[in-house]
Amino acid sequence: MKTKKELRDEYKEMKFKKGVFQIQNTENKKIYIDSSADLDAIFKRLKFQLNCGNHPLAELQKDWKEFGEDKFEFEILSEIKENDTAVKFDQKELKVLEQMFLDEIKPFDEKGYNKKKK
Repeated sequence: MKTKKELRDEYKEMKFKKGVFQIQNTENKKIYIDSSADLDAIFKRLKFQLNCGNHPLAELQKDWKEFGEDKFEFEILSEIKENDTAVKFDQKELKVLEQMFLDEIKPFDEKGYNKKKK
């Protein structure tokens, strides 16, 4: 049996899909843009939160309840590829990429669920 340290070290070596994603309401075309260091896990978590009725974005939660899960699409907008020789992953890089999509698409107010940062 592996020790906790061995398991922790193995986990640190695992590679996850990292990137920027969007959730689009296919009925009203509103979108939500965010980023994650583990895209597979975030999709599962968001669906779970929305299906349980406890997502922090009230407007997205309201529309999910009104239109239903089948009216929303999850899509990866950009993925950061990691290779073995790359410098250690930096969360700041992911946030810069996310901000680029927010600046370009502007998913605010009637176009989306994101809130403008002050």
